[in-house]
Amino acid sequence: MAKNSGSNSWGPTLLRLVVGVVFVAHGWQKIHMGIPKVAGFMGMLKIPAPTASAVVLTAVEFLGGIALILGLGTRWAALLIAFDMAVAILAVHLKNGFFAPTGYEYALTLLVACLSLAVTGGGLASVDSAMGR
Repeated sequence: MAKNSGSNSWGPTLLRLVVGVVFVAHGWQKIHMGIPKVAGFMGMLKIPAPTASAVVLTAVEFLGGIALILGLGTRWAALLIAFDMAVAILAVHLKNGFFAPTGYEYALTLLVACLSLAVTGGGLASVDSAMGR
């Protein structure tokens, strides 16, 4: 009988796949918008070095999402994306209250999902698990 905790569970695998798809989509949206538009938005929010921040944000979401889908470097990808969501909450959503569409509930859910993956790892069907990490 398989263990049902941590990296030996199917729960993190399901969570990782769904959260990964969400972030690939968000990263792709930013790629499609273009770095100058994303940087303009970052500048509006008073994020330091808006162009560099836009590149990092886009890469973290797109490449981090791919990493989550594959379960490759899951804990690190999840931590980077969790940081992304913490900044989004503080810079954009917190002032709008809790509820969607502009509040922080969705970003908070993604933040905690990523923190959960950072703690548990990628689950059974992951590159990390196959490599014995």
